[in-house]
Amino acid sequence: MRIGILKEPHKDEKRISIVPAGAQTLINSGHTVFIETDAGAASHFSDDDYRNIGANVVYSAEEVFQRSEMVVRITPFNEQEVDQLQEDQILFSALHLAVGKKNTVEKLMKKKITAIAIELIEKDDDLPIQQSMSEIAGQLAIQVGERYLGGDHPRSRGILLGGIPGVAPAAVVIIGAGVVGFNAALTAYSRGAHVIVLDKDIRKLRRIRNEISKDIPTVAANQYTIARGVKFADLLIGAVQDKAGKTPHVITESMVKTMKPGSVIVDVSVDQGGCVETCRPTTISDPVYEMHGIIHYCVPNMPALVARTASFGLTNACIEYIHEIADNGIANALLGDAGLAKGVCTYNGYVSNEKIADAFNLEFRRLHIFSTN
Repeated sequence: MRIGILKEPHKDEKRISIVPAGAQTLINSGHTVFIETDAGAASHFSDDDYRNIGANVVYSAEEVFQRSEMVVRITPFNEQEVDQLQEDQILFSALHLAVGKKNTVEKLMKKKITAIAIELIEKDDDLPIQQSMSEIAGQLAIQVGERYLGGDHPRSRGILLGGIPGVAPAAVVIIGAGVVGFNAALTAYSRGAHVIVLDKDIRKLRRIRNEISKDIPTVAANQYTIARGVKFADLLIGAVQDKAGKTPHVITESMVKTMKPGSVIVDVSVDQGGCVETCRPTTISDPVYEMHGIIHYCVPNMPALVARTASFGLTNACIEYIHEIADNGIANALLGDAGLAKGVCTYNGYVSNEKIADAFNLEFRRLHIFSTN
């Protein structure tokens, strides 16, 4: 199969979807890899790193689209970028279509694109590709929160996360105990913060106690307990996730207004619309804004802050699925892997993800795939 690796289009997205080691495994299996020039530069992978393992470096995104059967990227496609895709092409990328535009979905359908959202691929009831980035985002949420809580903003509270003898540490309240929340709790606790974690799933809260510390208070999440936690927080981490759909606003604007002036919100759910009502997407180059006296950090692609680590993590998580498709063809790969099939959003001209179809009032059809063997 001919596989194209695109350069990320935004200056704040420094990751690359496949590092040279991953590209080499594809080439060794007999596939052809095209990579847009300088695609890996921001992660410190040169064009020669790819040439040396047998990849073909091309000089425009247009050439990647024209020469590839499957294109791979990290950044979700907008409707203008979908115009560059070829009929019946395979798109393997983050998509987040439920918080995108209807026109984007309709264009994918019209071109009969097999659009695979890497954030929706499942394995053993987990989201393996999303998980690799969530592990990074959870740690980074505490790092960036500590930065703005301490003094990197004119209205920062000036609080040291871990405190000192005789002075209390910062109160870190984490809404959601999934992969992001777990890693945020582990990072904050290891730095001496006073950590509280809320979630509806008692099993996830039990994991916090058993695997991090029994000293971390865990609370069953509901409107009442979330409101109390938000008011108490110096640093509030939004780590709520909804598979495929738009994240609900579990933290309302009225709750945000009760927070202490100069407190910090880091909404890691912003790529799915955000779990904080006052959240709006920001960028790595302009990451924060103030509303109601509260500092908001709402960067959708936080792992790009550590682009090289994140690029290796993405490749490790993605490469087996890219191999499945390239080695067996898209139909056989989807038939053989139900978890991969759950990532398919559009296929053969129709929407194959029910939540996305509902979001835009489009017809939903279950995947109907026939083996090519």
